[in-house]
Amino acid sequence: MGTSVSGLSSVDTNTVLVTKLESRSNSRARTVVTTAAGIDASVIADARAAPEKPSSSVRPTPMIGDTISERATAVPTTLGGPISSEPRINDRIRVPEVRLVGPEGEQVGIVPIGKALELAAEADLDLVEVAPMARPPVAKLMDYGKFKYESAQKAREARRNQSLTVIKEMKLRPKIDSHDYETKKGHVERFLRQGDKVKVTIMFRGREQSRPELGFRLLQRLATDVADLGFVESSPKQDGRNMIMVVAPHRGARTRAVRDTARDTEIA
Repeated sequence: MGTSVSGLSSVDTNTVLVTKLESRSNSRARTVVTTAAGIDASVIADARAAPEKPSSSVRPTPMIGDTISERATAVPTTLGGPISSEPRINDRIRVPEVRLVGPEGEQVGIVPIGKALELAAEADLDLVEVAPMARPPVAKLMDYGKFKYESAQKAREARRNQSLTVIKEMKLRPKIDSHDYETKKGHVERFLRQGDKVKVTIMFRGREQSRPELGFRLLQRLATDVADLGFVESSPKQDGRNMIMVVAPHRGARTRAVRDTARDTEIA
């Protein structure tokens, strides 16, 4: 039953031998199909070999900073420390010449940096760079320690005179009782005397939402009752289920409140 084909061992007639021959020159493969009975059919197919995938064991080429030694010796991208907001003075001024301004504000002119330092030493003052972006930079003769102290005093005084606006909130109902109304009005008056703004909110519930005029009249009544202490900064307006009005104190109310508090403290 079995025969030998080209030196191959005997095999069953149903057995198919597949031999794959690779060509090294053009990377093409030729497949020959033979049977034990003989070469009944021969199929020759040319196919381009698939590209080989890199092995998982192959490590990519290392870049700078991949090893511990390279990371340790790598140059940082940012150099130097934080930028100082203080002006440069005396020997820290690294320019060949400056436009010099005298201690009284008089214009001396453009002088070499060495000459400017000599004038500062003779007057027992500091040479301070006041306009570093000018060409040439502008420097002034002054007592830098005294200048810093006066600047700090001015900044402290400005913060002391700065007023912080505070908005208080008072909530009312359209059908508020007269006694409750007086209590709420007293709180609004106290806030206005302290110099604070007051946000008055009328809250509607259920069928009260169909009667917004009730809340409008209540806000008008409150604005009239506190007219001596404040004025309506924001007129009543509907905001969903609420109606809002903002009352602000008259000018100088906070100053008077602080003055009255100080007087009461002295009396006590």
